[in-house]
Amino acid sequence: MRAPRLETRRFTRLEYDRLIEQGFFDEDERIELLDGQLVVREPQSSRHAVTVDLVREALQHAFGTGYYVRGHSPVALDDVSEPEPDIAVVRGRLRDYASQHPASPVLVVEVADSSLGKDRGRKAALYARAGIADYWIVNLNDHVLEVYREPGRTAGRWKYRSVSLLRPRATVAPLAAPKRRLPVASLLP
Repeated sequence: MRAPRLETRRFTRLEYDRLIEQGFFDEDERIELLDGQLVVREPQSSRHAVTVDLVREALQHAFGTGYYVRGHSPVALDDVSEPEPDIAVVRGRLRDYASQHPASPVLVVEVADSSLGKDRGRKAALYARAGIADYWIVNLNDHVLEVYREPGRTAGRWKYRSVSLLRPRATVAPLAAPKRRLPVASLLP
């Protein structure tokens, strides 16, 4: 006998935001909306948390006035995705986003250990589809910075055409702040 097919329901970003406003989820519940699905975010190790803070500090210094470096906050990518990347650099100031989440970050950074597969796959595809030109993964497993650029559609799939692996002795410049070269080592614990 065949098991019945499991039905799932996808949510729009507006439906998800309405559920949040109505208190459906606990404030500390670690979920995010990815391509219409509610996905549980992995818990953070101390190494992960320290790395997020290192990256935020380095990027705030690199970008300076006119940009806001957000940590673990929602980004309104499209009608069905509202991920909460570890870091998102957006134009403007903190108060500019009091009434709505930013939709066009100039840089998104994920810190990855156990989430590496999801960050390279599902999240990279979402960020590429949204046209995020600069996406970085701080890969704690291999102690490298993965830099993803040139988002586009290839063979029906959204992906980044340029992927660079940078070791601790290398430097990297964000696309939106090309004169600000950061030592990769400053982003690693």
